[in-house]
Amino acid sequence: MNCQELYLQSLVDTYPHFPLCSVRFNNSGQNNDVLIINETFIFRFPKHTHAVKQLEIETAILCELQNYITLEIPNPSFKNLESLTVGQTFIGYQMISGEPLWHKTLVLIQDDKTLDGLAAQLANFLKELHSVPIRKALARELPLYDQHSQWADLYARIQEKLFPHMRHQAKDWVVSHFETFLSNLGHFKYEPILKHGDFGTSNILFDPKTQSISGVVDFGEAGLGDPAYDFAGILSGYGESFLRRFYKTYPEIESFWERIWFYKGTFALLEALFGIENNDKEAFSSGIDAYV
Repeated sequence: MNCQELYLQSLVDTYPHFPLCSVRFNNSGQNNDVLIINETFIFRFPKHTHAVKQLEIETAILCELQNYITLEIPNPSFKNLESLTVGQTFIGYQMISGEPLWHKTLVLIQDDKTLDGLAAQLANFLKELHSVPIRKALARELPLYDQHSQWADLYARIQEKLFPHMRHQAKDWVVSHFETFLSNLGHFKYEPILKHGDFGTSNILFDPKTQSISGVVDFGEAGLGDPAYDFAGILSGYGESFLRRFYKTYPEIESFWERIWFYKGTFALLEALFGIENNDKEAFSSGIDAYV
């Protein structure tokens, strides 16, 4: 029995009366395989045991966020989280309309009013997310990210595993980038908030007809951490001029620009590190490309 058949069997066993008129399979994700059912529902199945735990946490977060977020986000209405077993565990929810707001889509929009509207929607989403009263809203312990020890560990792994593949000047840049940031303990004195954790172009949905944001997806990396991390996703995906349009709604950005730039400078390295540690040649190649 292949993966798709195993997933469908788990779905049918859990929801025997769910109609299966059409099925599309997408296995391109790093952590989850996806079944698109009847062109209406998304079902996500973790690929490995760590992803199973992530999906359990993500589901708890999504269920609670329905009361705090204005934009559409996934609302898990189908679940099999009992066994926490790869191949059986899944969540399902109705698809959110729209298409990813790729950089190439944004640059075609020349109207300032439309761009300000998009920025305001995204800034308001982050303001709502970062303002969620964690202790009141979430009755479970969440993973804590962006600590000094975690970034120091990532830096050590980058040196050990990626430096042998990098040109000399690129290694010098990485050393300066990390050591300058890690040496300033003031960068770690923020109050942890609930962050999205993967706030990039593929997870922001856009409605071309209304020229507006229609939703945000993929909360698999959500947890407690630095608010600057989510803005780094915007900086990386759309550039500084668009991010500066967020100021009107989220003026606090000005106080953590240095952290935003640091995180932005780690994204390709983290992709390459994931690739080399998980034997994902495509991720490694994509991430290391600018450093060789």
